[in-house]
Amino acid sequence: MAEEANRTAFVELQGRMIETTAKLKQVQNQMRGKEGEKKRAYLTLEELQQLADNTNTYKSIGKLFVLEPKSVMVAEQERKLKDSETAITSMQSSKEYLEKQLVEVESNIRELLQQDPGLARQIMSISHESSQASLLQELGFPHSLIIEG
Repeated sequence: MAEEANRTAFVELQGRMIETTAKLKQVQNQMRGKEGEKKRAYLTLEELQQLADNTNTYKSIGKLFVLEPKSVMVAEQERKLKDSETAITSMQSSKEYLEKQLVEVESNIRELLQQDPGLARQIMSISHESSQASLLQELGFPHSLIIEG
């Protein structure tokens, strides 16, 4: 009975780990995108500031270019820069939270497997190529240790 409960707990923890890892990767990708937006806004702003105030500037809208005053273009790039920085800060908080969750789940799995070495052996015997077996090895449980232990 306890073995079944431990197995169920392991499957649940494994699901949480997969879900958290996916969310973490998603946040990291979003952060990379926002970093690119921030860099483009910064570089565009730098170029705009070098221009004289009476210079004609054009904003690209799809295939169309629209004449815009330099001040409007500068304000737009400053807003994009500020919005990107705000989004990156928010995503950094989310990333840190997800990383803490991931460490907690890994710790819970490690603790569960140390309490029930039979579960670790059973998981390894199911399939050496399964995600559960690779998860055990990723958590620092080498195959030889699990079979012996």
